[in-house]
Amino acid sequence: MNLPSEVMLKEVGPRDGLQNESRVVSTEDKVELVNRLTAAGFRHIEVTSFVHPKWIPALADADAVLAAIDRKPGVSYSALVPNERGLERAFRAKVDAVNVFMSASESHNQKNINKSIAETYPVLRPVVEGAKAAGLPVRGYVSTVFGCPYEGHVPISQVLEVSERLLDMGVDELSLGDTIGVAVPTQVTEVVEALAKRVPLSKIALHFHDTRGTAIANIMAGMAAGVTIFDASIGGLGGCPYAPGASGNVATDDVLYLLDKMGITTGIDREKVDETAAWLEGVLGKELPSHARAVNRGQTEGCTKP
Repeated sequence: MNLPSEVMLKEVGPRDGLQNESRVVSTEDKVELVNRLTAAGFRHIEVTSFVHPKWIPALADADAVLAAIDRKPGVSYSALVPNERGLERAFRAKVDAVNVFMSASESHNQKNINKSIAETYPVLRPVVEGAKAAGLPVRGYVSTVFGCPYEGHVPISQVLEVSERLLDMGVDELSLGDTIGVAVPTQVTEVVEALAKRVPLSKIALHFHDTRGTAIANIMAGMAAGVTIFDASIGGLGGCPYAPGASGNVATDDVLYLLDKMGITTGIDREKVDETAAWLEGVLGKELPSHARAVNRGQTEGCTKP
């Protein structure tokens, strides 16, 4: 198997993880989370969202969080931006990068953005162009690439269409999302190979949810296909408010275990990530779903069972 020597892990827990939590985390704890992730060595952290608080109340304090974090040179602190009004807020908050989003399936796009796919392009174009004019990199999230909760199978042709339209706007990187965790490795290979014929692999990232326990296998398939950028969420936090049945993102701590044991460099301190996940369980008042946390809790409690 042809695997990379180095992988870029992008931490999405502070945004994609916390947005789906019923328990609202304080601004101070959000700041502490980002600072801990910075100290662990992440070079890309998605901090928050400038979607209207009416839709994502858990992240209503986006401006305050970005104002309070300890920024480290060389680390990119990004935010999700839905429209021009959100971009104005993002500029004021001094984000380092802008993330826009839409779906590859019509039904999910309607549920998530309240617009058709065709209606979404004119909304995102000025956001992308405005961010680029300000010298900021732009990432485009494409949801439901591997399956839709409303439509089921999503043709690759739709994924290619949305991806190419975003790239034509000026998006620097595409994050292809398995929003409901239905992807399998053969499908990952098929999608990546189809996109690679039109898009440089350096512009492709993969974003897996672990609903059916296949996320790690899908990451292996992605690496074998030449992808070296992956999203992950501390402790496996996350889900999608507009995708029934979607569970958390693949856990950063689990992905780090895989990569570390395979000798693939990330530049991230796994011990600090484990400590952060343990701390976050205390903040949330619940156990996080990552396998690493389950193992570490067992060790802490003195479990000796095989």
